[in-house]
Order: sequence, then C-alpha cells, then structure tokens
Amino acid sequence: MNLKKAIFLIAILAVAHIGYGQIREETLGPNSPDPVKQVQVYPNPAVEFLSLKFETPLAKKVRLTVHNILGNTLEVETEVVDEHEIKLKVKDLATGYYFVSVRDDQAALRGTYKFLKR
Repeated sequence: MNLKKAIFLIAILAVAHIGYGQIREETLGPNSPDPVKQVQVYPNPAVEFLSLKFETPLAKKVRLTVHNILGNTLEVETEVVDEHEIKLKVKDLATGYYFVSVRDDQAALRGTYKFLKR
C-alpha cells in the first residue's frame, strides 16, 4: 500500500470515528450560548448548497472557513441570504467529508460543523 492510500484510509477511519454530523464546540466562556442551538447546518448531506441558519442575526458578521478532511482551507462561494442565513456553494467540491468553521468573537460563537458533500 502506498503512502497516499494509507493517509486516505486513516482519514476515512478518523471521520468514521468522529461520527456523521457531529459538532465540535468551542465556546468562549461558561455563560456562552450553546452553539448547537445557535446554528443549524442543512441539508446534510449537501449536493449543491449548504445552508447555515443562525438563531440570532449574525449572518453578516460571522467568519466562515471550509476545510477538507486533510485540513486544507478551501475557497467556497458564499451568499448572505438574510441576517439569519448564509448559503455556501458546495456544488464544485468533490464528494466527501468537509468541515465548516463558524466564528464570531463578539457573539461568543465558535463552532466547527462536519458535512458530507454528495
């Protein structure tokens, strides 16, 4: 087995171990709101677009970063639908698992969400 195949298999096993649709929470303090309740990521799996819907009007303030399973940052076109929703164009991404990081330091929102692109 060559090195690329071995790395790919390890990455797949890591994703399987983490679990489908799991979130890694990173709140700024003990009184910070629960990021699971603040952000909805759908549809998951996604085909053309991935929507992020915020409980509070944060869409124009948040920083989004999309990473592939190896941790490489990817350029993804985004569209602010309204103050509660952002759409990411994932149509051009290869099939596989990705992570989207959501950051807004003023609102104490930090979270990383896993999604599957089909």
